[in-house]
Amino acid sequence: MSKLARTVSKVKNYPKWVLSFLIGRTVRFVGTSGIQFDEMTENQVIARLSNKPKVRNHIGQIHAAAMILLAETATGMLVGMNIDDHKIPLIKSIKTNFVRRSSGSMKAVATITEEQKSLMKNQDKGEILVAVSVTDESGQAPIECEMLWAWITKK
Repeated sequence: MSKLARTVSKVKNYPKWVLSFLIGRTVRFVGTSGIQFDEMTENQVIARLSNKPKVRNHIGQIHAAAMILLAETATGMLVGMNIDDHKIPLIKSIKTNFVRRSSGSMKAVATITEEQKSLMKNQDKGEILVAVSVTDESGQAPIECEMLWAWITKK
């Protein structure tokens, strides 16, 4: 079990903000942006980002870079929940298509398969494409993302 998974397990009965606070203190940019975590398991991570002034663009919606940060954070936390402590997760590539104007706050749902979980646990080096869906308050997807994550052993 990874350090992240152990931490999540320890705070699972606390209010949701506790986990978000702890992650925000560890990953400063996540804390600065205000990303919150609604669920974090070895199978799925649900993260959200409120449409607050610090993440808005010139038209009053969540900035494109903040949308990508939300997707990258959800997928990265999911990888972090599944790799052992002697491995390092690395984002390898991010592909994003902006398909419509967003409306309000955003939610990212990242998921992985059992096969992907097995690869992360049993291989010292590898890569997987982590599925993520990013929706806004209307329930529609303003962006479509493809997040390729890799892992290597620590030196």
